[in-house]
Amino acid sequence: MSDTHAATPVAIADRGAVRVITVDRPDKLNALNAATLDALHQAFDAAAADDAVRCVVLTGSGSRAFVAGADISEMNTLTPVQGRDFSLRGQRLMRRIEKMPKPVVAMINGFALGGGLELAMGCHLRIAADSAKLGQPEVNLGLIPGFGGTQRLLRLAGRAATLELCLVGTPVDAARARELGIVNRVVPAADLETEALKLANQLAESAPLALRGVLDCVNVGGECAIEEGLEYETAQFGLMFSTDDMREGTGAFLERRKPAFAGR
Repeated sequence: MSDTHAATPVAIADRGAVRVITVDRPDKLNALNAATLDALHQAFDAAAADDAVRCVVLTGSGSRAFVAGADISEMNTLTPVQGRDFSLRGQRLMRRIEKMPKPVVAMINGFALGGGLELAMGCHLRIAADSAKLGQPEVNLGLIPGFGGTQRLLRLAGRAATLELCLVGTPVDAARARELGIVNRVVPAADLETEALKLANQLAESAPLALRGVLDCVNVGGECAIEEGLEYETAQFGLMFSTDDMREGTGAFLERRKPAFAGR
């Protein structure tokens, strides 16, 4: 495992084909300030461009927080224009993660509140410790979610849950978050890293182009009419037949062996 960015608010470590990106501000409960948002954006750009990286795991430093929210001390002094720009900065990062061509797994090890939950919802899959707390408490600060929280929560959990979390502002535990569809899996805190890396390694061994096709179809289909989504899916399905990975995967199935996908 190599650590290349320990001096910045984001730490990066490679574990085989899995890149672990860690928000590294434990003294601030990993709160997102402008510098951290920029560092995360750069980290995801680098992961997207690195062919050796097949899957990304995103987490927070320490045992207390994934990301406890945006940095309130920084927000407190912002003008309206600066507040808008801060929102756009955060939304660009969440969209960057959401549109990654490789699977991104959020490993939620503690508080995922406000900007932290928005960060997790930008990821493709979410696995949480049973001790984690998740919520959109911005209303308690006289604010609303600004990094896409109202929109992604609506799409993940539906209108009723979104209104409850955003209007009441009370966090929910991991079990309730799973019931609402906000997280995919909940595991004992002691097993979180093992289970998250197990999932990430499974994804890393899958066919990269097929994974990208699924991500593209879900991203496109989630924002258009079903006929357009079906048309896009059909085009992506046909495209898979031009790949070496499809020949390898179907051939391995017929030969009753494990496939070795090369991303070609």
